Amino acid sequence: MAAATAGYAAVHGHPLEHPGPEAPTGPARWVLSLRLAVVAGIALVVLGAGIAVRSLLGSPGAPVAVPDRPVETLAVTGRDAPPGAVGDASSGAPSAGAAGAAGAADGVGARAGADAVGVVVVHVVGEVVVPGVVRLPTGSRVADALTAAGGTTGGADLTAVNLARVLVDGEQVVVPAPGQAAEAGAGPAGPAGPAGPAGNGDAGRGGSPALVDLNTADLAQLDALPGIGPVLAQRVLDWRDAHGRFTDVAELGEVSGIGPTLLGRLRPLVRV
Repeated sequence: MAAATAGYAAVHGHPLEHPGPEAPTGPARWVLSLRLAVVAGIALVVLGAGIAVRSLLGSPGAPVAVPDRPVETLAVTGRDAPPGAVGDASSGAPSAGAAGAAGAADGVGARAGADAVGVVVVHVVGEVVVPGVVRLPTGSRVADALTAAGGTTGGADLTAVNLARVLVDGEQVVVPAPGQAAEAGAGPAGPAGPAGPAGNGDAGRGGSPALVDLNTADLAQLDALPGIGPVLAQRVLDWRDAHGRFTDVAELGEVSGIGPTLLGRLRPLVRV
């Protein structure tokens, strides 16, 4: 029996002795430890970054109350408002300067306002399709005013109108019919003879109206002349003040806005 057991053990090994599991080798353990270390390191970096960001941002502060302040609005009318034209913004009431400026508009002020914005305002009458007041850019000519008035009618006498003349703010452009121009300015007139005081309303001989004396007439008398508005009348007075007096009716042509056609219509109506 002992011999058989010894022979079996020699061939198959001892039945009670079995080799245990092989111990893991060194490199595999180090690889596993390195992976764990890398994962742990990444987790620490992410955690640290999150803490740093939270520290930088911090908690939102409490809202700060901003006191309400009334909004001041300054309303300016026109391109260049004069001093005092702006009202009191807190009360909404216009200042005294604004009220004064609103009530002080006259012919000269209207012309200055038109020049400031580059516009001339003229009155077109006579043989045009749509007579009336037209607004045109500064530098426009009589032809532009007639176009703005719808053009001329078939009965217009354009030979009596200087279509190339530059318009003056506040003037009146008259387009006559044939025959009307001859009546208004019938040829050149020589120096007029003595007449009664200008503007007294008395009729001269033959029922003709009294001539207007250019050296004594006031603004209203000059404004009443055909083709002369308040602006041109003021320019006549300004020319007279600058030169002392008129020595000839022809000197009216030196006043800005009075061309040859208008001068021809005025000759029979004025004197010096």
